[in-house]
Amino acid sequence: MSQKIVLELNAVSKRYKTELALKDISLTLCEGEILGFLGPSGAGKTTAIKIITGQLRQTSGEARILGTDSENLDASIYERIGVVSDQSGVYEKMTVQRNLEIFASILEVPKSRVTEVLQKTGLYEHRKKPAGKLSKGQGQRLVLARAVLHKPRILFLDEPTSGLDPATAVQIHEMLLELKKEGMAIFLTTHNMEEAACLCDRVALLCRGQIAELDSPEALCIKYNTKKQYRVRLEDKTEVTLTETPEDIRKLSELLKENKVVTLHSCEPTLEQVFLQATGYRLNAEQGISQGNNQKHAGGTRRKGVVR
Repeated sequence: MSQKIVLELNAVSKRYKTELALKDISLTLCEGEILGFLGPSGAGKTTAIKIITGQLRQTSGEARILGTDSENLDASIYERIGVVSDQSGVYEKMTVQRNLEIFASILEVPKSRVTEVLQKTGLYEHRKKPAGKLSKGQGQRLVLARAVLHKPRILFLDEPTSGLDPATAVQIHEMLLELKKEGMAIFLTTHNMEEAACLCDRVALLCRGQIAELDSPEALCIKYNTKKQYRVRLEDKTEVTLTETPEDIRKLSELLKENKVVTLHSCEPTLEQVFLQATGYRLNAEQGISQGNNQKHAGGTRRKGVVR
């Protein structure tokens, strides 16, 4: 049985005066699916969320969420969706528990659900602490707890683990996978390709406001695996890289027959490498992008690209 579509974008574009932020974006999101909307800062990810949730109007195209046109949404939509972004504030002087109780009251959620969410997010032991005294990771979990308090059908996450330590990021990943198992649809925007590869069923690679590729991380890595290389570690601790040439195939066969192979790995590209190949750009440490082709000028410096 096919999954139910809860979100659909058809040729959505957004222009700010002379600047085109999004161009002809088309995709769907189904129940129990995590869809990654991937690209560097300024690529149009947040703009897309604002259009979908009715905070912005698109210049052209159609966006539908839970069967309703995004241009016709009313307050009731927020009873069925959850949103986590950098602007998701909390009442810092109130305790963690009181923060959730207030939203439970607004959303008509039983108080028992507050305790359940506190336990699932690992915040129960911090429930009496003022929200302003939480660490960054704990604060992010509080925002996520508030967003899922009413069991929304769709959860929008805008860079949910940005700036968090690896251990906290893993905890949030585990939560998201559990929510997916429960049937929640998750729309995830991130510049973190490793995170997307771990979490997402499908990813849309966004560059200059356009989708360059849309498929599962595994399918994309296989598609762009054009070199077909294999890394072999031998019992004497040396490593060799072999290809699919007849000579290398014979060599690998001999190594296997002689029981000299300790490990054997195919060398598919990472999702970040796929992004570079698909768009001609790469993500850099500042979360921006650099041109991947002809990266050096005659003077040897990198040429920067900018995505909106």
